[in-house]
Amino acid sequence: MHQPFVPSNQTLKEFSFRAVAIGLVMSIILGAANAYLGLKAGMTIAATYPAAVIGMALIKLLKGTILEENIARTVGSIGESVAAGAIFTLPAFVISGVWPKFFTTGNYLTSAFIMFAGGLMGIMFVALLRRVMVEDAELPYPESLAASEIHKAGQGGGGGTKLLFGAMGVGAFIQILNQLSLYSTKWEHFVYFKEASFNLIAKGKAALAKGGVLLSNPGISPAYMGVGYIIGPQLGALNFAGGIIAWGLLVPIITFFLAPGAMPADASTADWIHLSVAVWKGIVRPIAIGGMLVGSCTTLYRMRKSLITGLKRSISDVKKAAAGEHTIDRVNQDIPFTWIMAGIGFAAFCAFLITLLIFHTTLLVAIVAALLAIILGFFFAAVSGYLVGIIGSSNNPMSGLTLTALVITALVMVLLGVKGREGIAAVLGVAAIVCVSSGVAGEMLQDLKAGHILGGTPWRMEVGDVMGVVLSAALLFLPLMVLHVGDIKKAASEEIGKRQAAQVQVVKYEGARTDLQKTYTLNEVKALDPDTQKEVLNLDAGFGSPRLAAPQAGLMAMLSRGIVEGRMPWALIVVGMLMGIGFVLMQVKSPMLVSVGMYLPLETTFAIFIGGLIKGVVEMIGRKRGFSEGQKVRVENAGVLVAAGLIAGEALVGLLFASLAFFEVNYTLIKDPGMFFISLIILAVVALILIFVPLRDPGSADAPAPPRAG
Repeated sequence: MHQPFVPSNQTLKEFSFRAVAIGLVMSIILGAANAYLGLKAGMTIAATYPAAVIGMALIKLLKGTILEENIARTVGSIGESVAAGAIFTLPAFVISGVWPKFFTTGNYLTSAFIMFAGGLMGIMFVALLRRVMVEDAELPYPESLAASEIHKAGQGGGGGTKLLFGAMGVGAFIQILNQLSLYSTKWEHFVYFKEASFNLIAKGKAALAKGGVLLSNPGISPAYMGVGYIIGPQLGALNFAGGIIAWGLLVPIITFFLAPGAMPADASTADWIHLSVAVWKGIVRPIAIGGMLVGSCTTLYRMRKSLITGLKRSISDVKKAAAGEHTIDRVNQDIPFTWIMAGIGFAAFCAFLITLLIFHTTLLVAIVAALLAIILGFFFAAVSGYLVGIIGSSNNPMSGLTLTALVITALVMVLLGVKGREGIAAVLGVAAIVCVSSGVAGEMLQDLKAGHILGGTPWRMEVGDVMGVVLSAALLFLPLMVLHVGDIKKAASEEIGKRQAAQVQVVKYEGARTDLQKTYTLNEVKALDPDTQKEVLNLDAGFGSPRLAAPQAGLMAMLSRGIVEGRMPWALIVVGMLMGIGFVLMQVKSPMLVSVGMYLPLETTFAIFIGGLIKGVVEMIGRKRGFSEGQKVRVENAGVLVAAGLIAGEALVGLLFASLAFFEVNYTLIKDPGMFFISLIILAVVALILIFVPLRDPGSADAPAPPRAG
C-alpha cells in the first residue's frame, strides 16, 4: 500500500501565502519563457523540473515545509501549459486574418477568456480523473517521480539551484550582447550552380537555367542549443534533417526550374536569396504542413491503445465520482463533485459566450461549439493525462491532439453552413480551448502524482492551479503582444530607415486590403499602428515570420481557413502528405519532427541540431570514462538543468528587449557590427559549458541512481 512522504495524519503548513505567491510568480515567468521559446522554435519545455528546483530553493530560504514546496511547484508549473496552449493557437487568429490587429482590448479579453475556459475545464476534468489515474500502478509518471525526488533530496540539503541560475545568467548575458548588436549574428552565402540546359517538355524546347543553394549559419542562441540538448542527438538530427530537405533539396530544385521565368539575366545575389526565401514560404512550407498532418495522425495511431484505455478509465472514474464514492483522508480529498460540475458548466458557458457574442455566430453554432468544447475537452484531457503518466509532459503530443480537435470542429462547422471569418474564428476558438484544456490536464495530473508521492492535499493543489490559471489567463496575452508588436516595430523602424537613406519619401500600398489603398508618406506610416505598418510596408515580421515562426499556429490557421473557405493549396498539401507517408514507410522515428524542421528557419533547426550533438558528445564521454548508471543519470540531470537555465535566461532577456522595442526605445549601438567570428566564439563557449559543467561532478560510482529529470 502506498505511503506518502508526509503521512495523511501529519499536519504541516501547506497552502500558505508565500507558497502560493512564489508559485504564481513562477507561473508567469515560466509561462512567458515558454511562450517566447514556442513562438521562435515551435517547442516548449516542461516546467515541473525547474519549478521544483526554484520553489524548493526559495521555500527552504524562508524555512518552509516540503508541502509548501509542493504547492509552489504545482502552481508555478501551470503557466507553462497555459502558455503552450496559447502559442499553439492564439497567433493563428492573426495569421489567418481573423484579427487584422493583435493588440486590441477585445482580442485581449477574448484570449483571456479562452485561456481561462480551457484551463478551468482541464482542472475540473482532472479532478474527476485523479484517483484512478494517479493510483494506477501501470503509469510510471517519470517526471513526477523526478520532481518528488528533488523535494525529498532538498530535505537533506541537496539541489541544483546554482546550476540553474548560473546558466540563466549566461543565457541572459549572451542575449544582451545579441540584442545590442555588438557583433554580427547573421551570415548568408549563395552558392551558384553552373548554368545548365534542360528540356521543357510541355513547350517542346530546351531552356537554360541557373540556380544555387542558400547557405546560412546556425542561430546564435543558447535557448535553441538548450532545446537541442534536452531532446538529444537523435531527435535533434531528425529536426535538422527537415531543414536540409527544405533548403538543401526542395528550395534549390524549385528555384532551378523557376529561374528562367522568374529571374532576369542580371539578377543579383540578393535577388536569388529573395527567390529562395519566397519558394520556401510559398511552396515548401505548405508541403511541410502536409507532412505535419501525417505525422500527427501517425502519432495518434501509434498511441491508439493508450487513448482507448485512457478514455475507458475516464468514463469509469466519472461514474464513481457521480455515485459519491470518496475517502476522507487528507491525501485523497479533491474539490467537491458539485463544484467540479459547476466549473465545467461555467467553462462551457464561457465558450458559448465567446462564440456567440465575440465571434458573432448563430445561437445553434454557439451551442454546438460549447458542446464540442466539453466533449473534445474531456476526451483529450483524459488522453493527455494518460500519456503524461506514460511518457511525461515533455513528450505530450499537444499539437497533434489540438490538430485533431480543430479538424473535427471545422468539419462540424462546415456541416452547419458556417462560412467566412465567423466560421474560422469559431473553429480556432474551440481548438484553442481544447488545446489549453489538454495541456493543463497533463501538467496538473503530473503535479498531482508528485503531490501523491509527497503527501500533498489534492484539493489545495487543484485550487492553487485554478489561481494559477486565472493569473496566467489574465497576463500571458501581454508577452505574446510584446513579442509580436515589438518584432513588427523593430522591422518597421529598420525599413523606414532604409527608405529614408535611399531618399524615398512615400510608400504606395499594393496589397489586398481596400481600406488601405493609398500612397503614404513615411511620417504617415510612422503614425500607423504596428499591424497596419506591417501590411503597408509588406514586412515579414510578427507571428509567422522567421523570428516568430509559430509553426503550430500557422498550421492551425491554414487548416481552419482552408477547410471553412475551401482555399487550401491542396496540391502542395497532398504532396507533403505523400512525403509524410514515405517517412512512415521508411520507419522514420518522428515524421512530425522532420516536417517541423522543414517549416522552421534553417538557423533554428541548425542550432537545435548542434545542441543535440553536444548531448551526444557528453554521453560518449560518459561511456568512455566508464560511468555507472547513477553517474550517467546525475550528469544527464545536471545537463538538463543547465540547458533549462540557458533557455530561461535568453527568453526573459528576449522579452525585456521586445518590451523596449514595443515602447520604441532605441537600444541598437552599432548598425552594421560585422565581426561574425564573435558569434562562433559564443557558440563554442555555450558548447563547452554544456559539455564540461554536467561532467564536472558525476558523483560516486557506487551511489544509487537518482530519477531522471524529465
